[in-house]
Amino acid sequence: MIKKIFIIVLKVIFCLILFSIVLTAVYTVINPPVTLLMLIRSVEYITEGKSPRIDKHWRSYDKVSKKVYRAVISAEDARFMRHRGFDWKAIEAAQRYNERMQGKKVRGASTISQQTAKNTFLWPTRSWIRKGLEAYFTVLIEAVWGKQRILEVYVNVIEWGEGIYGVQAASQYYFNKDADELTTREAALLAAIIPNPRRWSASNPTPYIERRANWIMGRMNSVAIPKVSK
Repeated sequence: MIKKIFIIVLKVIFCLILFSIVLTAVYTVINPPVTLLMLIRSVEYITEGKSPRIDKHWRSYDKVSKKVYRAVISAEDARFMRHRGFDWKAIEAAQRYNERMQGKKVRGASTISQQTAKNTFLWPTRSWIRKGLEAYFTVLIEAVWGKQRILEVYVNVIEWGEGIYGVQAASQYYFNKDADELTTREAALLAAIIPNPRRWSASNPTPYIERRANWIMGRMNSVAIPKVSK
């Protein structure tokens, strides 16, 4: 009986691994239609008495201003082009910081690759299971997608406000323009609100967001981004 259960468990694990690999491969050429976060947020809005909203408009890599890519890399993952999914220097720095703060203010070290894995395939709540799966999918997308596709998916699926997903919807909502028309400052403001997009606004920034956007702009010229694939 125990042997049969063990075999069944192994088969289930194998099927899940195979499915994850196939899905990752499919998303190389097909854009993710929806994410768990989008569905979870819609349910939250319904329970809060709000109308569910998913505002998203996919834009291919070359149809988004390069300023956006430079801004999000500057803000979220300065070594994006150099690491293979995990920034071990940032992880060590975050660990030292959190030890000093003794839990008062936790600092994360998730790379854009990790955030893309989480936002595309997983749910937002924190747990060791989710972190483990996040690491697994991070390795997968780094191996299968490459940097350009990771960055393209990232800017198209992340949350940028209540019911707003992706850079095109955010550009229209905050600045009434397309994602390839954004200025350096507008791109920096969008990148500045990524940590908490339902609290902050890119079009009505707080003094803190203004300072953060200025800091991001100061780094953008030194940031490398993937070249457009032919």
